[in-house]
Amino acid sequence: MKKVFILDTNILLNNPRSIFMFDDNDIVIPISVIEEVDTFKKDLSENGRNAREVSRILDRLREQGTLSSGIKLFPDKDDSGSLFVYLGNNMEILPELLKDNVDNHILAIGLTLQKKFGDGRQVVVVTKDSNLRIKADAFGIAAEDYEADKVDVDELYTGTVRIKVSSEAINEFYTKREMVLDEKQKIYPNQFVVFEDEKDASQFVYGIYDDQDAKVRMLDPHSEGVWGITPRNVEQTFALEALLDDNIKLVTLSGQAGTGKTLMAIAAGLAKCTDEDEYGKLLVARPIFPLGKDLGFLPGDLDEKLNPWMQPIFDNLELLLSGGVAGRQKRFSKSYQELINQGMLQVEPLTYIRGRSLPNLYFVVDESQNLTPHEIKTILTRAGEGTKIILTGDPYQIDNPYIDSENNGLTYVIEKFRDERIAAHVTLTRGERSELATLAANIL
Repeated sequence: MKKVFILDTNILLNNPRSIFMFDDNDIVIPISVIEEVDTFKKDLSENGRNAREVSRILDRLREQGTLSSGIKLFPDKDDSGSLFVYLGNNMEILPELLKDNVDNHILAIGLTLQKKFGDGRQVVVVTKDSNLRIKADAFGIAAEDYEADKVDVDELYTGTVRIKVSSEAINEFYTKREMVLDEKQKIYPNQFVVFEDEKDASQFVYGIYDDQDAKVRMLDPHSEGVWGITPRNVEQTFALEALLDDNIKLVTLSGQAGTGKTLMAIAAGLAKCTDEDEYGKLLVARPIFPLGKDLGFLPGDLDEKLNPWMQPIFDNLELLLSGGVAGRQKRFSKSYQELINQGMLQVEPLTYIRGRSLPNLYFVVDESQNLTPHEIKTILTRAGEGTKIILTGDPYQIDNPYIDSENNGLTYVIEKFRDERIAAHVTLTRGERSELATLAANIL
């Protein structure tokens, strides 16, 4: 029996194509949701673009018939579900306590349809609003979140696997610098492997899986580091390996504050662009989301307006240009502004990325957990020939009110690209910024 899914505004603004993601079930969009989508259509944000796309999709469907009577979503399928724009406004079935708003209009429609279909078909409200799901449950209406782009963050791919082996196997790995894995062992391209002595876990060795040869090869140590930054733990060693490997075109780094994600990514980018001349430019970008109350309009030209938002990146650049540790003698007399003037470095917000083609760049996207899956797709599809993209972020530290730890762009990419040969991921867990920062991240 087909189900009836009632879509909330936030579902359509998150993914306009979600209309087509419910197989052969029927979709109901309340007229109040259409009106709410209409209020976003003039916005220049991602919500505005999605609102306009929703309008275009519905307008194309309208040409096939009457939306109020239902239009087949897949005309070529006999069992296709249909889309209905529902006009019902039977608010009398709700208590007087509930005011007439979009959420309660959705609830009223849900109750009306339940009464219409009886026990024959299940009516489900689909919304990202947890409060609406709670209210729907209180009225006996089934309610769900939109799961198509969600990832269980607790089961998120870490990029690393630990395997217990004998001490003889570890010694052989040291000698041959490679090891063939058991065929039963599930492993992904460019996954980092830690071989632990089965009798003594403190004895271990590590490598990276090469899926072309189906072997784990030992990593060459980066003891000298890059731009004054040397790995302080195994995870950072893995991250630096992925950042410096030109065959890996997409690197995702996740972890809490202070684990070194952004600093290592920028350091590797500077090494590749200035020391090795492998890429034409280092481009560092981040989305603009304030922590706490927004400062409002800022005076000055574009660079002056953007400076407060980009300051975390400039802080990392200043540390690297001072030799990697504050107080050391500067490695270069030039500042990051001189690198910008020479065209070797570019720091900018992600606002202007749409429509561009970005060839031969080392592209670092900081705070990428604040991006939606669609925004991440927009960024990755800008990559031209020879470009390497690094996404860094903490899935648990999200400032964007429209996404969470399970449906943000970073976790989505980590999960979707783990089978790809040109991608690698590392989850960093150990804070290295300072003892205070590590304690704050762990206990607060």
